[in-house]
Amino acid sequence: MRLLIFGPQGAGKGTQGRRVAEEFGLDAIATGDMFRWAISEKTDVGIKAKEFVDEGKLVPDDVTLAVVSERLEAKNFDDFLLDGFPRNISQADSLDKVLAEHSAEIEAVLALEVPEEVSLQRIVGRRVCSNCGRNYHEDAPPEEDWTCDRCGGQVERRADDAPENVKKRLRLYHDQTEPLKSHYQGVLHMIDGMGSPDEVFSRIVDSLR
Repeated sequence: MRLLIFGPQGAGKGTQGRRVAEEFGLDAIATGDMFRWAISEKTDVGIKAKEFVDEGKLVPDDVTLAVVSERLEAKNFDDFLLDGFPRNISQADSLDKVLAEHSAEIEAVLALEVPEEVSLQRIVGRRVCSNCGRNYHEDAPPEEDWTCDRCGGQVERRADDAPENVKKRLRLYHDQTEPLKSHYQGVLHMIDGMGSPDEVFSRIVDSLR
């Protein structure tokens, strides 16, 4: 199974992507996690990506496609869920071509929907472990003084989660990513992202079965 998941910032893509991947035995490939690793390791691509991430801008298509293609090749272009790519029509066309070269295509696209004010509230309050990337929120902090429950790393606000950067990313989403709904019309599943994570997950599973 080859899936994509997208939605505005704060829609719960990361949480739902991991759960869907586990439910269906897929490899969850989140471009954000890959870039954060590259940035922390100070790789060439990480250094390039950091300049854009810190300013709340999207990483250029060519850099993103190179990272994603390498990961998909390792999976033989099957049994994956992509979170965070493609972000625009140009990237979607490039992904289609890469998959077609291996006689593959996207089978289902999950589009999570939440109001913009909800996106802002969720993201501005988000906190992330600087070591393992686990997400928390100011309303749901770790058990011990902003120390990650899973790995003991420091939990903090990401530089690109400042309110002004979140608003920039939401504008970019509406301008560049929402048109993907038309591109993937034949395999698109619109998912209401409001409610508890369990409720949203149940809607996703029902839509795929």
